[in-house]
Amino acid sequence: MMRLRQHLASSPIYTSAIARIRNKTHHHNHRQLPLTQKLRTSTQNKLLLLIPFLLVFFFLIPTLLLPPARTMSSSSAASAPFEKPRAVVKKLLAESQPEGQGATVRRSIGRHELRNLDPFLMLDEFSVSKPAGFPDHPHRGFETVTYMLEGAFTHQDFAGHKGTIRAGDVQWMTAGRGIVHSEMPAGDGVQKGLQLWINLSSKDKMIEPRYQELQSKDISRAEHGGVEARIIAGEAFGVRSPVFTRTPTMYIDFTMRPGSQLHQPIPEGWNAFVYIIDGEGVFGREKAAPVSAHHCIVLGPGDGLSVWNKSGAPLRFALVAGQPLGEPVVQHGPFVMNSRAEIQQAMEDYYYGKNGFERASQWSSSA
Repeated sequence: MMRLRQHLASSPIYTSAIARIRNKTHHHNHRQLPLTQKLRTSTQNKLLLLIPFLLVFFFLIPTLLLPPARTMSSSSAASAPFEKPRAVVKKLLAESQPEGQGATVRRSIGRHELRNLDPFLMLDEFSVSKPAGFPDHPHRGFETVTYMLEGAFTHQDFAGHKGTIRAGDVQWMTAGRGIVHSEMPAGDGVQKGLQLWINLSSKDKMIEPRYQELQSKDISRAEHGGVEARIIAGEAFGVRSPVFTRTPTMYIDFTMRPGSQLHQPIPEGWNAFVYIIDGEGVFGREKAAPVSAHHCIVLGPGDGLSVWNKSGAPLRFALVAGQPLGEPVVQHGPFVMNSRAEIQQAMEDYYYGKNGFERASQWSSSA
């Protein structure tokens, strides 16, 4: 209260009021005052005592009643519920099927129930042991993203590129105008991972092949509220991946502790899906039924994805989103172009070894 009086004493309103009252009382202080004037002087003195309290009422009380200013950090913004969360519009269990040479994959995108989700062409969860694998085969017109979950895979191509990716590593390969390569298990036991095919726009389908490879230790990470994010492409919790995506793409590996929740923004207009690797979670709406491992769920339009882990075990899933290309998709095995004529040309180029496939006929992998 003493500080408040000192503060009010310096107020120009308070100072002016006191000056006016003192001037009036000073004018009459040397002569005897009638009874009415004495009463008036007494009233003025009482008003003088009330001024500090009136100032408190008009200036301090409203500030106490106003709500505090709201601030939001970048991490809390990514954890705020959405006005329009993306709902689950399709749910698909990835069923096992043979692929390559003796290998088994769980395919979700790329089956007849979900032929593609522009710009995504295929998603496989592979589980491979020697001697099975994916021996020499070509690609043209798109990108492959291989993300190892367990074990290791060795890759080599007809341009001399060779390397091994291990658990947590990523290989982002742009096939462009043409690649012939092999992908084979590098160790004993079961090797597991995810492979995603991303379409390229017509202007990029015939570019030179290139690779982006990240070891597990180099992948961007962030953690907030019991949720850990490994950011393969795009951004989460204010942290960005260094990967360049020719077709704008978000690819994040989330692990959620029991009882945690996530609200991850997704760019407006992008197509998005979730693939559940382990555990079960509630997606889209808090009262929705939980979805378990090996399911692919397609998300509708909205501000972002909301997820709750109401189980007693960790939940791990990949969130993938991309900007649609809006172009015709014509696919024949490992070739993805915009027209049947372009597919025919790709097959001819591969067969005759031209237009990017010049080394195809003279090369074979050590696998």
